[in-house]
Amino acid sequence: MRLAIDAMGGDHAPKEIVLGAMDAIESNLNLEITLIGDQEKINSYLTNRARITVIHTDEVITSDDEPVRAVRKKKNASLVLMAKEVKEGRADACISAGNTGALMSAGLFGVGRITGVDRPALSPTLPTIDGKGFLLLDVGANVDAKAQHLLQYGIMGSIYTEKVRGIQSPTVGLLNVGTEDGKGNELTKKAFSLLKEAPVNFIGNVEARDLLSGAADIVVTDGFSGNIALKTIEGTAETVFHMIKETFMSSFKTKIAASMIKSDLKGLKGKLDYSEYGGAGLFGLASPVIKAHGSSNRRAIYSAIKQACHMVEFNVTETIRDTIAEMEVGEKE
Repeated sequence: MRLAIDAMGGDHAPKEIVLGAMDAIESNLNLEITLIGDQEKINSYLTNRARITVIHTDEVITSDDEPVRAVRKKKNASLVLMAKEVKEGRADACISAGNTGALMSAGLFGVGRITGVDRPALSPTLPTIDGKGFLLLDVGANVDAKAQHLLQYGIMGSIYTEKVRGIQSPTVGLLNVGTEDGKGNELTKKAFSLLKEAPVNFIGNVEARDLLSGAADIVVTDGFSGNIALKTIEGTAETVFHMIKETFMSSFKTKIAASMIKSDLKGLKGKLDYSEYGGAGLFGLASPVIKAHGSSNRRAIYSAIKQACHMVEFNVTETIRDTIAEMEVGEKE
């Protein structure tokens, strides 16, 4: 198995990407990795070259670049060359912590969509109180969506959750303004009807306040609502920890209390650590494409690599393709 990784994407590139790649190589003897980026900068951190090759390029797509234009104009950008490795069959999957929009464009133009999938979805796994986590899709790949898209999100999310996360018959919920049947706007009402008849374990509507309680293993929504939910969760977590830190540092007494429960606080923070869950999958593309968090450290990159390996190993893309094709045949009959 070979993965292509954009070594120049993210806030801590290439150092953390290279370190994470070396960690993955050490733990998986069947893995080969191609790092794409500035060879001199990569080599300054690459101390273990076993099964790691480097493709040099000094062109990079930054967070300030307009995604579609950058992908079309910067033909030798590390992110574009990464997608090309997958398209031309030299890699089984790819990972980048760089510009999300550019990765989406490179995925669509380079890797291509699965036949029958209308819109790919950006799908991170987020933490829950019980530590199980849940898959949220879409969180911004498509701001506008149709009910048919949400149906496909539910199917793709179910296949990924069962095969990669090992959850049998995962539950699927539809993000809505209430849990009762018939709630919501025209989009959610139509999506509810489609999901109810789909080959997934649909449990109905779920509210945003119940997401972190583990209301469902998969929660589907349009990209606009999903992105707001994601950013709200991230912002709330950061604010809460900031407030806790301020409280514990406010006096001598609270500092003593903080020292006594330091390990417990670290455990709590670990439950909300994105690096444990890998990256966000771009489901619906012809090969696995993973968007790692922009601030990914070596641990997060390592988790994203494991995630990509599992998607390849358990034939997630092929299963999505076959399931969508079977549904289309059923609809015609």
